[in-house]
This record gives sequence, C-alpha cells and structure tokens, in this order.
Amino acid sequence: MLAVRLQEVFGWTDVPRLADGRVPVLLHLLSPARRPAAVTADLDSFWDTGYPAVRADLRGRYPKHAWPDDPRTAVATRGGKPRTR
Repeated sequence: MLAVRLQEVFGWTDVPRLADGRVPVLLHLLSPARRPAAVTADLDSFWDTGYPAVRADLRGRYPKHAWPDDPRTAVATRGGKPRTR
C-alpha cells in the first residue's frame, strides 16, 4: 500500500508493481489535505472512471491545486499554485 497525494501521481499510467511485476501496489490517493479520496490498484482505469468524480468533488474545496482534464499528460506537482501579488 502506498498513500500519496493525487497531484503527485499525475502523469502515471500504471501503479508500481512488486515481485517482478506480478503484484500491483494498492494506491491510497489523498486529497491536498492528506485525507483519503480514492483507493485503486488500477490507475489507468481510475483516470477514466473515478477521477472525474473525485475532481468534481475536490476542485471546489481545493481551488489552489491542479485538477487537469487529462491527468495522464499532466505534470506531477507537490504543492498548490504559486501565490501572485
């Protein structure tokens, strides 16, 4: 099991695997506040089916964070958007 913020896995198409690629790592995808948002072992399927609902739910709560339409091609990020003065 790997607990990681959702924005840190942008650009990934598959989960890490153990035992010569036979065992997928279960990802606990977290919100920017590090609260559970989703759990998956099939990241490619999650981007198609689960991510749109998670994105719709969380982008209103966390507007300073990236919520791209296509997370497969987005660049992973650790923080929110930079502040502007």
